[in-house]
Formats: sequence, structure tokens, C-alpha cells
Amino acid sequence: MNIPVTMAEHPPLEASVINEVPFLPHLVNGDTGQQVILVQVNAGETFTIRTEDGHIQCIPGPAHVPMMSPNGSMPPIYVPPGYVSQVIEENGIRRVVVLPHSAEFHPSNHPNVHTPPSHVPQYVHHHPALMPHPPVYAPLTGAGDIPPQFIPQHGPSHVFADQESCSSHGWSNFNHRDERTVKAHERLQKRLKDRQTGGPKDSPPSSPRKNHSTLSSNVQNGYGKGQTISGVTEITAEPVKAKSGKPTNSSSVNAENEDLDLESKSLQDLLSSINKPVVSEIKGKSVVLSWTPPSCADGNVNQFQVGCTYEVTMSSTGTNGKFKVVYNGEETTVTISELRPATDYHVRISAVCNSVKGSASEPTSFTSAITEPDWPAPPKLINRTKNSLTLQWKAPNDGGSKISNYLLEWDEGKHNFFKECYLGYQKQCKLTKLSPSVGYMFRLAAKNDIGLSDFSEPMRYYTAGSVPATPASPRLVEAGATWISLEWSKPNGVLDDEFITYVLEMEDESSGYGFKVKYNGDEFACTLKNLRRSTSYNYRVFACNSEGKSNPSDVVKYNTHPEEPGPPSKPSVKGKIHAHSFKVIWDPPKDDGGSEITKYVLEISGLNAAENAGALEAYPGTLENEWDTKYSGTSREHVCDQLNPGTRYRLRVYCVSIGGQSQASEILTVQSAAIPPGPCRPLQRSGKSRAKEVSLRWVPPDINGGSTVTEYTVEIGELGSHDQRSVYRGAELECTYGPYSERTDISTVAAPPDQCSIPIAACKTASCVHVNWECPPCNGSEITEFRLEFGGVEGCMEIIYCGPAQSYEVKALKPATAYYCRVQAVNAAGSGHYSDTAICMTPASVPAAVNVLQVINPNQLEIIPPSASTCLAIQWEEPCCHGSEITGYNIEYGDKQIVAVTTTTNAIVEDLQPDTTYRIRVQAINGIGMGPFSHSIKAKTKPLPPDPPRLECTVFSHQSLKLKWGEGINKALTTASTQYILQMEDKFGRFISVYSGPCHTYKVQRLNEFSFYNFKIQAKNDAGEGPFSKIYTFRTIRCPPPQLKAPKVQILEEHTCEIIWETLPPMKGDIIVYTLQLITGRDTEQVYKGPMTSFCLANVQTSCEYKFRVCAGRQYQDAIGIQELYGPYSPIVSFSSHKHESTSISSETTVALTKIPKETLSDEHFAALILVAFAGLSILFAFIIQYFVIK
Repeated sequence: MNIPVTMAEHPPLEASVINEVPFLPHLVNGDTGQQVILVQVNAGETFTIRTEDGHIQCIPGPAHVPMMSPNGSMPPIYVPPGYVSQVIEENGIRRVVVLPHSAEFHPSNHPNVHTPPSHVPQYVHHHPALMPHPPVYAPLTGAGDIPPQFIPQHGPSHVFADQESCSSHGWSNFNHRDERTVKAHERLQKRLKDRQTGGPKDSPPSSPRKNHSTLSSNVQNGYGKGQTISGVTEITAEPVKAKSGKPTNSSSVNAENEDLDLESKSLQDLLSSINKPVVSEIKGKSVVLSWTPPSCADGNVNQFQVGCTYEVTMSSTGTNGKFKVVYNGEETTVTISELRPATDYHVRISAVCNSVKGSASEPTSFTSAITEPDWPAPPKLINRTKNSLTLQWKAPNDGGSKISNYLLEWDEGKHNFFKECYLGYQKQCKLTKLSPSVGYMFRLAAKNDIGLSDFSEPMRYYTAGSVPATPASPRLVEAGATWISLEWSKPNGVLDDEFITYVLEMEDESSGYGFKVKYNGDEFACTLKNLRRSTSYNYRVFACNSEGKSNPSDVVKYNTHPEEPGPPSKPSVKGKIHAHSFKVIWDPPKDDGGSEITKYVLEISGLNAAENAGALEAYPGTLENEWDTKYSGTSREHVCDQLNPGTRYRLRVYCVSIGGQSQASEILTVQSAAIPPGPCRPLQRSGKSRAKEVSLRWVPPDINGGSTVTEYTVEIGELGSHDQRSVYRGAELECTYGPYSERTDISTVAAPPDQCSIPIAACKTASCVHVNWECPPCNGSEITEFRLEFGGVEGCMEIIYCGPAQSYEVKALKPATAYYCRVQAVNAAGSGHYSDTAICMTPASVPAAVNVLQVINPNQLEIIPPSASTCLAIQWEEPCCHGSEITGYNIEYGDKQIVAVTTTTNAIVEDLQPDTTYRIRVQAINGIGMGPFSHSIKAKTKPLPPDPPRLECTVFSHQSLKLKWGEGINKALTTASTQYILQMEDKFGRFISVYSGPCHTYKVQRLNEFSFYNFKIQAKNDAGEGPFSKIYTFRTIRCPPPQLKAPKVQILEEHTCEIIWETLPPMKGDIIVYTLQLITGRDTEQVYKGPMTSFCLANVQTSCEYKFRVCAGRQYQDAIGIQELYGPYSPIVSFSSHKHESTSISSETTVALTKIPKETLSDEHFAALILVAFAGLSILFAFIIQYFVIK
């Protein structure tokens, strides 16, 4: 494998390259016959390899690339145009130096100079472990750069022209440098050129890109520069631009690089001497920083005024924390903002000049000032009622001082000045005693020891209220063909400041989708666009507030306007054109504009071309502009009469509707038929008469009949004789008459028959027409057959008869339909011309049979039937009326029972039997009679809906009633089961539904004690909703008093104690009495009953335990008398009286009371205790079985 190697001067790529690659030990130490060649790539250079598969691999410097040579020979180095390569051997290391072709190289300074061998041996790419980097394709930088790819050459290196003369065409698209790298590269080239030509030395030192080749050569795979590595060849490429005519070698290049490094280091040390910044004007969120530029040894700072930038970094986590760049520019005084108040900051500065950056200065520390709190966020609404609003807010940044108070202001709903409504440290506030459906504006501010913050953005919140009243129907403002403008007004009872939105809905009945929202906003008008012309739409409007949506307004119907109709079709001539009249017909416009055509206007313009020859071409405006109205009406045909023979006429027609007047149709040009010319004037002799001939002449007649005279006929006869013979026929105005020639007899051949006369069509019935015709002249050949064409459209007729008969009956025709026919005669000579077209209109007949008949859902009709069990809703399509308008329909069902309906196409058949199947058919009726019945359909009525069940109350409580009905179980059944609707009467006397479902019980809760409630129930199934039951009345019981707290016991004297318990207020006027019990062992004794809330117990024995409990009861009076209703007893309280306590504790000392768990343990607690014990035993047994039985 040939490995061409190319060195090119390139900037470093963004791809990461491993600088040092570990060698395989046996290859480095020379354990085999192979040899490792180390290719050193300096910074700004690119090493390019062509692999065996033809791919190009580019490695940017600085890098060390190991190569493996199987026979120890040097690989060929292919250099760019304008450069040559020389092999130098120093201390056992062979080095390839790439130099410009123009420079003079002296091999005397370097012994053992070798040239590349003419034969290129095969080189094998090194082991992948030695080159772990991915392949990188090095881009180019434009003019002056050297392409990295060259075709391998196996002969001597060619000498190319100067590198600067190479064109950059084709490489500019590969520019990959950033702006800073390009400028640094240009400054480096300028610095080298100035030093080689003795340029100015007083200019500030430039900052070239540091050459890492020295560092790379000092440490190579763990070996120092002074060490000699056996079997390793080092190839170093150092392209140098030297002035033509002066010798340049590798030593001078290294000296230049060392000088550049020293200058860069000295510049960096100078930039690092910058002083730390000075802090001034410290505020809570900003600070002013200033500094002085770095100075030279002589104190001169002017040279850093231009081209020197400063980078300010800041940290708020200490001097060892992370510093962030907050400023980068040329100013020496800057204001840093967006600081946090009461925060410690550390700031430092570094200078950058000519791409050389100095070290950061010592940090300066400062603490931002304490300020008032930040602007808080607006308060948020978390709860609202009709009379209260609850607001909550979050704490803003306190500005370094703890927030002491929050100030909440409002406008009291008056949209006026703000007033204080809350001042405190809580972050929540509830405002009460507000008005319903009123908006209140709020704003918030925070306060600390420094001062008050700015107020937040005002926010408006509304208290709860009721939905708006039903608004009035929308009103029509203006309508167009595709748009309509509506307006509406505010509903009654709405406050002026209440925010109301309106929802406008529109329904297009033809679409079948119901009402759709077309507008939602707070305006009182709306314009709807993109509507269909001449269409009726239904409209309604809702009013909405924060509580919900009102009921819809009454539905109103408005129509869009029609548009102008389109132009009618081009007029056409119907029938024969006569000399003084012809008939014109036209079709209606394809687009009527959405409204019916009210009239057609026929206009005519004519010019007698025979009397004024050439006027049509000379004066075209006469025909285009002068139009006279010939006809105006609803008919689409007209006979134009009182015309001049042989005159050309132009006709056009336009139509008029509610939408306006249409454009005129296309123009039809018709010329009336000419008539024979008038009599000629007497003949005159032309010249002298001769013995057997005479010359005659004449003038044209005064009337030409509307056409140019084409022929004159001269007849001659003897005086006194009536026999005349024609002696001249021609267009000339003179002739000469001479003697006749001898007679010659000529016979003509037969011709096709003449044109038949118009046939006569007579209607025998509504579907049968009898056509007969006369036989025309045969023209020398007997007529063999007649051909009859018949059809419903003129011009599209078909031959329906061929034969010798002179009549034919056409059957199976449609009633009230126009038909056209014509006839043609045929003989042996051919076919004659067709006759004129005859028109026949069949008479009207009974309607056709109804084709589409179906049963529909009654909800689709405007009139809802009373019950689906006794009614059926049917619908059908209107059949053909056959020329007479349909006046009604007969519906036959059951045993030929007939119901007559009007012209509607749907009906409800009532008085049917429930759950019964019927056969139904429909018959149409018109003025002629009754048409045939349609096909029969089967329809079944639904069964009767269920009767309401009996309602009863099973459980009475003071705040609930458990109701039961029917005999079913109390669980949800299948969807096909009966559903029940339970309704309860409210305080306004209206029955509202409280339950709907399949269950048979329901518990009505949240009731008042000792109150009557009315209920009724309804059952429904697939057959429909049944009737409601009668009204059932149930009453809740009285509420017992609640359980009292445990009483308190106080020792008054040595043998007297006082028991005190809490007081209950009267319950709806009923007196509360209390019962106190003393428990001794298993015996219970009532020691007090009355309205008092304390009791003194005497004869208290010492060293005895006493237990007390108390309950409350209410006394009420009914028809029987005074009754008492007691609540549950309080928890048991016990106390012990000891002898030594009576002497040491006064009578006013309160004895500590303890509850006895054993006595107060309820059944639920006892069951829970048993469950816990059982669970513990189960876990213990499971543990024993797991560890002692299974394992």
C-alpha cells in the first residue's frame, strides 16, 4: 500500500486529535524487522494520508502520528507547489524538512543528506491502537493556502511556480476559520516578514498562535528530546516563508519561533499586572466598576488605550467560587446591573491585547445595598362566593430586609381611587360583605424596613352571582348576498359594570347540524360572512357571565339577499324564418342569483342591408348601440313581427329578478326572408329593329323584395294571342331576340322525394300519441318507406318507425310532456328532406306511485306525537305530478283504513294499537285523480310505557328519608331494564328530579327536621316515559340533641363535689333538659334531671371511685302532650377522693379527670382490636411455617 504524505499550513480543526499516541513495546524497541516512523505535525499544519481503500485522512497539528514501515525505508513526502523536501539525519534521527523552492538550502550544515528513493515501497498503516482518532477532512482557507490532497507521484518531485500565484478558485467554499483565527494568522505572517526584512521594531508585539512543536518534540511517548530512540524515524515538516534570494534553514525558523514566544510571554506578563477594579456607587441592584489600564515599565499606559479589551468576571459564591463574565469591552468604567440586594460579590478583571490574555487581577469584594422589596406579583383569587372574595399572593424578593407587612388596596367596586383593605404579614386575605356579581380591582405592595415596594399590576375579580336573564332575540341591521349584520341588547337586570359576553348561534336547516356558534365576545353586534345567497338562517343569542350561560333567546329567522342573475342563453330561431316575422326562443340563465326570474327583456336592432349596401361595415355602431325593446315578460319565446323582408336583425335578451338585472346574452344575428320583387317597368327598344330580331332593354323594378334581383325573364307573343313564350332569362338589363333552333327532346332521371309536409300528432291518451302524414311527390320513383323520428328534445330525436304506412302510434309516453317528431320519405333514388318538426304536448294524468316510503323517528318532526305506543311517524318523497299539482295523499294501513293528508310529505298515523305490526302504503292525488299505491312497508308500534310504582318511606331521619318503590332488588340492572325518575317539590312549588336510574331505593339527604316533603315517581323504558304517580308526602323526625362533652368534677368541700357540663342552646324553641347518671359498679343511678348545667353531690365518701355521665334532651309538645327526645350520653368521667387530698387541697381545686378506656370502648373499637390481634397471629404463624417447616 502506498501512503502519500503531505504537509500543508492549516489552522487547527475543531475535531479533537490525540497529541500523544502510545507505541507498541515490541515495535518501539525494535523487536521485529519492522520500523516505526514518527510523523510530527506542528501547530497550524495538517498531515494527510491516502489509505488503501482510497479515502483521505487529514490530521491537524499539533499531533504525533506513528507509521509502520515493514522494511525500514523512508516514506515519500509529497510537498505542495512551490516547496521542496530535504532529508537530514541528526543523532540517529532522520528528519524531513519542507522548504520553499526559492530558498537556498546548504546541506553542509547537516551531514548525511538523503534524497527520497525513486522506488516507493509499500507502507502499512499502523495498528489502530496507535491512531485512535477518527478520520478528519481538513478544509481550506482560501487564497494563499495549500491544498492538502495531491495525486501520488513515483518519480522525482516537480518544481511548481510560486505559491502566491496559485488560484483560490474551487477552494473558497471550504473556509472554516473563525475571524479571530484569521486575524492571528495574518499578524503572524506580517511579524515574520517584518523581522526578515528589518522592518519596524518599535511596534507593539504581535500575538501569533503559539507553536507547540517545541513542547511536542520534548516529550514524545515518554521520551525526552535528548534521548535517542532506536528504530524510530522522526519526520518534521516546517514550511517557512522566506524572502527570495536569502538563505533560510530550520535553525533560523526555530530562532524566530523562540523570539515570538518570548514577546508573547512578555506581553502576557505586562497584561497580568493590571490592578484590581475600584467599586463605587454601590446600590441594591447595580454597582459602578472602574480600573486603570496596565502600564509599561516606564509607566506609559497610552499604548493600551487602543486595541485592548477588558473582561470583567464576577462571583457571588466566594473567591474560590465560579466566576461569570459580566462585561467584555474597551471601556474602563462600567455599570453592572441586575444584582441581588444584600449579597456579597467578588469581582476581578483581566486584559486582552492582540489575542493575548493576561491573568486576572486580585478580586475586589463588596456587598450590594439593602433595598425595598421587589414589585410583587398580582394577588390570585382562590375562592369566591356571592358576598366574599379570598385572595392569596406570593412573597417577592425582600431586597435584603425581611418583609414586615403586605398592603392590599381595592377600589371598593366603584372604579375610583384605591383604598387600603388589608395591612399585615399574612399572605392571604378574605373580604366579606360584598355585593353579588360586582367586580373589584385589587393591587398589592410589600413593605420592609427600607420602604414600600411598587404596587403590582391591578387585577379585577368578580363575586359570584346568578346567570343573566334571557336576552332579547337578535335584530337585523343589514343583509347582503353573502353576509348579514345582527345586533342585540343587554339582558334585563344586568349591572353596568358586570362583564357579560354573548354567544351568537346560527342554524342552517339544510345542513342538518343544528345550531353552531358563530360569535363569542362582549360586543353587541356581529357581521356573519361567507353565507349562501338567498338562504334562510335561524339565529339565537345567549348571555354569559362568570356564573354560566343564560337560556337562549327566541329563535328568529333572517334571509340573505339574492344576487344578480347570470345572462340567459343565446337566443335561437325556432321554426321557419318568414319575410315579416320569425320566432325566437331562449333558455333561462344557468345561475338565477338565488331568486326567481320575474321577467325577460328581448331587444332588437336592425339595418336594411339591401337598401343601404355597405352600411353594416361603414357604421357598425348603428347595430351595437341602438337597441329597441321588442318584448318584456315571463315567457321564454316571442314572435318578432312587423319586420322588413331581407333585413338583417341582431337580437339579445337579459333577465330581471329581485337581485337585479343581468348582463345581456350573446347576440343572435338573423336575416328575414326575402319576397319576390315588384313588377318591372315596360320594355324599351334598344337600337333599330331588324327583320328577324329585335333588341330590348329595361330598368330594375322599384321594389326588390328585400334581396338583389338575380334574374329577369322576357316573354314574347303575337298580338291578339294569349300564348306567350319565354325568350330570355338572365341578370342583364337588355337582350336581343332571334329565331328558335330546331326541337330537341331530353328525358330526366328520377330524384328523391320532395320534403314531406309537417306531420299531424294527436294525443289519444296521456301516454299515447297518434302521428300521421301525407305522401309527398315521388319525383319519378315510387316511395318505398317513411322514417319517423320522435323524441322529447328537439335536435335529439330517434327513429322509432320505418315502413310504408302513413301513420304510427307512439306509446309509453310521459304525461304533460312536450314531444317533437318529423318524417322523411325514401324511394329508390334516395331519401328526401325531413319535414318541419311538429310539437305535441301529452295531457296531464294521475300522479305516479310513491317510490320512497319509510318510518322515521318522531323527534325529527315539528309536531311530536303524543305517544310512540299508539302512533307511527312516516315520511315519503313526492312523486312526479304528471302535469297536475298534487293536492293530497291517502295513507292506507291496517284493514284498508285510509287517512287523507295534505300536500306534506310526512304524517303521523294515530289511534293505533300498542305493540302491533301494520302494513302501510301511500297514494298521491291530483286534479286528475288518484295515482297508484306505493309499495307496502311494515312498521310496529312500541309497547305501552310502564305505570308508576308505589312509593313508600322505609327509614325516617331528622335530615334524610330513605324511599323505596317497586319489587326489584337495590342494584343497577342491565341497560334494557326499566328506569325510574324520582322528583321532589322545592320551596317554590316546582318538582325537580333528585334521582334517575334503575335502582329501587334512594336516600334523600340534607333535609330539615320535622318538615313535610312531597314526592312523585315516574317509570320509563324503551317504549317511552310513563305517567307520574300521585304525590306522596313524608315528614322527617325531630333532631335529637347532640352528644355532650365529658362533664367536669370539682371538689367543693370534704364530702361535697360539683359536676359541671356544657350548655346547649334551645332547639327551635324547645327547652333543653339534662340527665345526670352516677355509675357504681354495674348499677346506674339517675341523680339529676332538669334544665341546670351543674349539680352538687353531697355525702361523698373518701377513698371511693365515682363515675358520671350526662345526656341532653329536648322537650316538645304534640297532640298527645309533652314529649322528651334524648340524645346520646357523654363519655364517662371518673374521679377518686383520697383522705390526704382533702386536707391538702382546698375546696376550689379541680380534680384531674381521666377517661376509663375499658368502660368507653365501643363495639367498633373492640372489633378493630380483635382484627389487629388476628392479623398479628397470622403473621406469626406464617413466619413459623416459613422458617421452621418449609426451610
